[in-house]
Amino acid sequence: MSSDVTEQGQRVDPVPNGGPSAGTATISMPPADPTQQIDLGIVGMTCSSCAARIEKKLNRMPGVTATVNYATETARVDFAGDVSIEALLKTVENTGYGAIPPAPEPDPDDDSLRPDSGPDAAEVAGEEEVAALRQRFWASLALAVPVVAISMIPPLQFTYWQWLCFALASPVVFWGAWPFHRAAFVNLRHGATTMDTLISMGTLSAYGWSVWALFFGGAGIPNYEMTESILPSLTRQTYAMPAIYLEVAAAVPVFILAGRWFEAKAKKQSGAALRSLINLGAKDVAVLDDTGRETRMPIGKLAVGMRFVARPGERIATDGVVTEGRSAVDESMLTGESIPVEVEPGSPVTGATVNADGHLIIRATRVGGDTRLAQITKLVTDAQSGKAPVQRLADRIAGVFVPTVFALSFLTLLAWLMATR
Repeated sequence: MSSDVTEQGQRVDPVPNGGPSAGTATISMPPADPTQQIDLGIVGMTCSSCAARIEKKLNRMPGVTATVNYATETARVDFAGDVSIEALLKTVENTGYGAIPPAPEPDPDDDSLRPDSGPDAAEVAGEEEVAALRQRFWASLALAVPVVAISMIPPLQFTYWQWLCFALASPVVFWGAWPFHRAAFVNLRHGATTMDTLISMGTLSAYGWSVWALFFGGAGIPNYEMTESILPSLTRQTYAMPAIYLEVAAAVPVFILAGRWFEAKAKKQSGAALRSLINLGAKDVAVLDDTGRETRMPIGKLAVGMRFVARPGERIATDGVVTEGRSAVDESMLTGESIPVEVEPGSPVTGATVNADGHLIIRATRVGGDTRLAQITKLVTDAQSGKAPVQRLADRIAGVFVPTVFALSFLTLLAWLMATR
């Protein structure tokens, strides 16, 4: 039997005579890539309806199953091997938001990439967001309080008080509420509406009507007084001197800014707690060779079966079994128990626990992602990335809430116009 040679120089034996495909070569195709999972950072979400839109867009991609969590600003994506990460990022960007790919694995020899080398990008971004929201909130609050007080308490109203309220409310509407206007505009460019659309439209509508009333409707006269009534008048005389709603235009952004500020602080604190958990692990380890000589190396180079030293006061580098020495180990970070546990040769120990007083030599049994600390960190991360059933229900409601509000507003406008004809 002869053999054929391919252009690459590889020999391909033909199928024996009488086979199902005589004279043709049998080529074994490599198996398809298995399903992969990544966590993408999502930038620009302002409410749960944003998360619902991104999740819907990602799930429409063939071979993609995604869960977007607004609280953690992440998207957990399971995708087939023929789907590229670039395609996932592009889909999120086409929805009107930004996406951050997962960070590469750090080089064990590069100290600059270690968790304790300084704040990472997510931490810096979180601090900047909190600081910006805090600044906008306090400045807007200082301007809005006089507007609300003067507008709602008639004894505080003086000659041309409405113009002072106009001057104080304008910065709140255009500067304090600018994040909402910007987000609403970005979403409208992509044919979508979110809670920011409601906030922006409500604020601008109250402000725009007040500007018209002041400049063209007669509300800018001296000693102007607003008359409050529960039921609207059915006569056209109501519009002779219309009411102004500058207190609404100033108060709504302040309340929303307060909520966003508290929300950003909570997200920053939860992220800091997770980073603190990750940083509990040791960064380097003193490994013993066959001659008993110690060599200090990065923790990433430690392998199962290696022996390493844990001195008094040091964190145990990884999960292992004590081979020499006796000591007490503080396992409070793992069990919450404040009393140290006595260990001796043959006792198992857990990475990131603290060796209290003795000199221990330990044989590594689990390293990297197999350690108990890594498993705990993974469980916490999964819990933050996942969604409870009630949260999924809230996201579905948020997806239709804004269009429903606009529809009801339009119907209210029609009913009002018909009633005042």
